[in-house]
Amino acid sequence: MKRSVFLKGVAAAALAPALARAQGAYPEKQIRMVIPFSPGGTTDLLARAVGQHLQEAWGQVVVADNRAGANGVVAGDIVAKAPGDGYTLSTVAMGHAINPLIYKKLPYDGVNDFTPISLLATFPQLVLVHPSLPVKTLAELIDLARKSPKPLNYGSGGNGSSQHLAGALFAHMAGLTMTHVAYKGGNPAQLDLMAGNLDLVIIQPNSREVVTSGKLRALAVSSPQRSPDYPDVPTVSEAGVPGYQSVAWYGLVGPKNMPDAVLKKLSEETIRAVAAPGVRAVIATSGGVAVGGTPAEFADFIAAERKRYETIVREAGMTVD
Repeated sequence: MKRSVFLKGVAAAALAPALARAQGAYPEKQIRMVIPFSPGGTTDLLARAVGQHLQEAWGQVVVADNRAGANGVVAGDIVAKAPGDGYTLSTVAMGHAINPLIYKKLPYDGVNDFTPISLLATFPQLVLVHPSLPVKTLAELIDLARKSPKPLNYGSGGNGSSQHLAGALFAHMAGLTMTHVAYKGGNPAQLDLMAGNLDLVIIQPNSREVVTSGKLRALAVSSPQRSPDYPDVPTVSEAGVPGYQSVAWYGLVGPKNMPDAVLKKLSEETIRAVAAPGVRAVIATSGGVAVGGTPAEFADFIAAERKRYETIVREAGMTVD
């Protein structure tokens, strides 16, 4: 009997390495990073920086896959329908939390078809205008908007994007009527503003140089406090709309049903990525604040954001069939 037990133990020990190889140690193949907006914007740059860190840490290629459209719905559909094995990830923005409030019909469950991994960073946004617009302060912009024979227009990265919500909240709180123009990402909106085709955009520019060089004029910052990167730019609240605040954010998600071990490894390495020089440089260039955090903390954050904007989405009529 003892010999039989011993042989079983030997057999089990011999099989263990083969079983481990069969199951694999995550990650054992390339990872796909689905990016919900066009190249060049903050979401894209941050996704690529995080992907580069994961690639260097784990020795597996991380492929950037830009799938712009419908404020992240196109990319979200891809991720929601992917296996929850950790090989399909996505860097998401505020629209990820807001889309379930805006779209009457989503091709996925915006709450339950995803696994939050980590909040990456938060960003104050700037009220930016083209230098040709005859305003130099936020108060002058509000006055111009009220006197203009036709509504001023503001651009955004899509319906429900951080820029759209920031603009709608600004118009609502300032008592203005403005026309929203949606783009497939914040970068195209910023470029069209620089070309003089828009009146304003509330956005975190992809570089401080567009402001410091005079290509665009910053009238105010959307956060509750002034930005260290633009200390002379007042907050929207200081400049004429008391109580206003709207901050952009980005995080990492995967499909539902991710194994605990994979989620833990991804979460821990993502926190290290946020603290790494390469990712921090991307965040700092756009005037952001590096965060990082656990999956549970990010899940709570997403739920709180959805609740915070629910009223403004309803009052602004931000619904899409």
